Amino acid sequence: MRRTLIALTIAGALAASGCAARSAASQPPAPTAAHQHPASAPSTGGGDDGRLATQLARARLATARYATNLQAAKADGYQILTRMIPDMGWHFLNPTIQGFDVTKPPILVYEHHHRAWQLAAFEWVFPTQPATPPLPGATYGSFGAACHYRDGTFVPAPSQADCPTRSPQTGAGFNFWHPDLVTLHLWVWYPNPDGLYNGTNPYIKPFNRG
Repeated sequence: MRRTLIALTIAGALAASGCAARSAASQPPAPTAAHQHPASAPSTGGGDDGRLATQLARARLATARYATNLQAAKADGYQILTRMIPDMGWHFLNPTIQGFDVTKPPILVYEHHHRAWQLAAFEWVFPTQPATPPLPGATYGSFGAACHYRDGTFVPAPSQADCPTRSPQTGAGFNFWHPDLVTLHLWVWYPNPDGLYNGTNPYIKPFNRG
């Protein structure tokens, strides 16, 4: 059932992204190449700046209870998607959230140090780059097709038929597969000198080893 919910969430995110784009859309595809991301977003005009500031404020208020409380996020349905991706974080997916709503991110990106967890960013995924950015000045990254396992490990694979039934790293059971995705990160809870939408963040390096 859990595998079905997560697979449906990824499928739902892909299907809903077209609507989201018209109305306003993570460990690399291979261990040696994290999500590929372009340069940070260019500066936007005054109107866009004001609209973005309002959206960021709404996003922070809506997710404040998760800022340093991973257990609260888990209680609300977020479950591990990936372990630590260098210069990015641990990803947790809520299988019930679909479409684009800046106050309800489907993926939360956390940093981990000893026993402490710090929410740093949100992430959305799309099958192709949206024709209209869901947020002013948004830029995108990519996540190659991959097999995901129940403990957050994953391996690249061109199709689900190529997925090992167990994680090659840990032996955990298979969870779901997804095709190539376009990703959108939003660094709401941690500063990123490379840009609000950049996939990786140099300030996260101290967290890379937990």
